[in-house]
Amino acid sequence: MPDNNAFWKRPWELRAPAFEITSGLYYVGNTDVSCHLVKASGGILLIDTAFAQTAYLLTESIRSVGVDPADIDIIAHTHGHVDHCGATRRMKELTGAAVALGEPDVKAVEQGTRLTCAESWYGMERFETFNVDRALKHGDTIDLGGIVMTAHHTPGHTAGTMTYTFEVDVDGGRVLAGMFGGPGLWTMTDEYTGTDGYPGNRDDFARSLEYLKTLDVQLWLGAHPGQNGTFDKFERLKNGEKPNPFIDPTGWKQFITTIEAEYNEQCGT
Repeated sequence: MPDNNAFWKRPWELRAPAFEITSGLYYVGNTDVSCHLVKASGGILLIDTAFAQTAYLLTESIRSVGVDPADIDIIAHTHGHVDHCGATRRMKELTGAAVALGEPDVKAVEQGTRLTCAESWYGMERFETFNVDRALKHGDTIDLGGIVMTAHHTPGHTAGTMTYTFEVDVDGGRVLAGMFGGPGLWTMTDEYTGTDGYPGNRDDFARSLEYLKTLDVQLWLGAHPGQNGTFDKFERLKNGEKPNPFIDPTGWKQFITTIEAEYNEQCGT
């Protein structure tokens, strides 16, 4: 569950190194919320924008990996919570990029409903609303030329949560990268479900976990850096570890299995 008195009020404390994970894939997020940049021959895509208060950190990180924010073509989101899309209005204005989001979450970000969790869970005065250019459905793809990202509808955390997969080149081979867009179990609580959730979110979450087990993800990205040990892997990568430490063929399914066990314990199934 978010800490309403925490980090977003002190954004400078969230500064993190930006770095290349592998060819065309970069980490540009902060120490709490992940943002990833995907750069291919036909376009540049940003996954999530984090808090509005950390937008300046995001733009600094993007520039530090050699990308002009104005060259970003698409901003895609994992879901409509403020910690993942709070800076989108600012980034859209800065970059002119098209914005993509899971269809069921569109109303929340365009109208600033409680589902964004801005005021109700983070104690923010308001959510900076933005317009969505592309409402994503299960199986939709975003073709960047050389990299094609597939959107998998995995509801539960929110009704419109998306998981993304795409192939990238790593150490001379081609592997499937993936990010589960909404593993947070705090939205399964009675408190959240009764005020900010939606009917059936727990059942949706269980079904999403079953589906996610079928994806053969080898390069696992975290929606938050702590989920997949982003910064530990970065240090190992920086120290020249081979093969690339972000290649983790068993990590994805272990993570999903762990989340499933925690879900079953919390929800009594």
